[in-house]
Amino acid sequence: MHVPDGFINAPTSAATGVIAAGAIAVSLRGARRELDERTAPLAGLVAAFIFAVQMLNFPVAAGTSGHLLGGALAAILVGPYTGVLCVSVVLLMQGILFADGGLTALGVNITNMAIVTTVVAYALFRGLVKVLPRTRRSVTAAAFVAALVSVPAAALAFTLMYAIGGTTDVSIGKVATAMVGVHVLIGIGEAVITAMTVGAVIAVRPDLVYGARGLTQKLKLRVNGELVDAPAADPEPVPAAARTSHRKVWAGGLVASLVLAGFVSFYASADPDGLEKVAADHGIDKKAEEHAVAGSPLADYGVEDVDDARLSGGLAGVIGVGVTVVAGTGVFWAVRRRRTDDTSPSDTTNTPDTASTTSTTSTTSTSV
Repeated sequence: MHVPDGFINAPTSAATGVIAAGAIAVSLRGARRELDERTAPLAGLVAAFIFAVQMLNFPVAAGTSGHLLGGALAAILVGPYTGVLCVSVVLLMQGILFADGGLTALGVNITNMAIVTTVVAYALFRGLVKVLPRTRRSVTAAAFVAALVSVPAAALAFTLMYAIGGTTDVSIGKVATAMVGVHVLIGIGEAVITAMTVGAVIAVRPDLVYGARGLTQKLKLRVNGELVDAPAADPEPVPAAARTSHRKVWAGGLVASLVLAGFVSFYASADPDGLEKVAADHGIDKKAEEHAVAGSPLADYGVEDVDDARLSGGLAGVIGVGVTVVAGTGVFWAVRRRRTDDTSPSDTTNTPDTASTTSTTSTTSTSV
């Protein structure tokens, strides 16, 4: 759903740019509360993984394909504020290096693919986990539904933007019907990818899944016929393997991203994605403009002067994953460090008591 330059007029593009800038500023502040020494590098990995999976277009209907948007996945894994930043980093890398998504339309794309998908998905996800049983399967099921709904929501957001600032005279009703229809199908693919990824991480390190935190039930004891909270137990020491296994998760995720982008992407569907298909069918693409960095050596996800298509695309994917993980990790470490620098001496003094309380609470919370 990468919108190219020329689809949306300049005033609307500028307005969405202001919205996107404001959302990123708010997310930078919010991400300070979500990130810690474990999740900061994980957030950079999530951005790289989204970049890799977005290269894997999958067929959804005759002559149409789709790809992951990633807002739901990022929000559930690392938090909604950090999720907005993850997808924004991906879109920035794609626009600057690979000529994917217009530069003047960057605000449109961030609003659609980063903000709308993340906000809709995480709001729905949190609502579902509150009413579902507090189990890992419930988290995975809620992730599936949230991801499914987030994609047509983004399609509706684009349709609204086009109704306000579209550059061609087309029936908005027909555009809305076509966009929502095809993106419901794409949403199924998004939901499957999101649920599988969340399920895989939660099976190995559930504490690294932001959306799964605080979902366990406190242990109850029956005293004189009444249920009361069990007394707090002394915190058990954390095994060394558990303290270091997040590095294995990070390494495994990076390897998976490199394989997906460098090898599996060659087998992705070559059909136009949902937006491209709708734009071609309804004449929206008549106003599309050439990308400002169309001459980039990595434009269209290929390496310039490398004739072998498989090698060219694979190298471009590997470069993209590498650049995205470095840029994303740098951003999130900076945000994390800013949080540490903002901590007052009084806050530092109280840190041990707070940590002790948190650890005790975590230990006394268990499923029944």
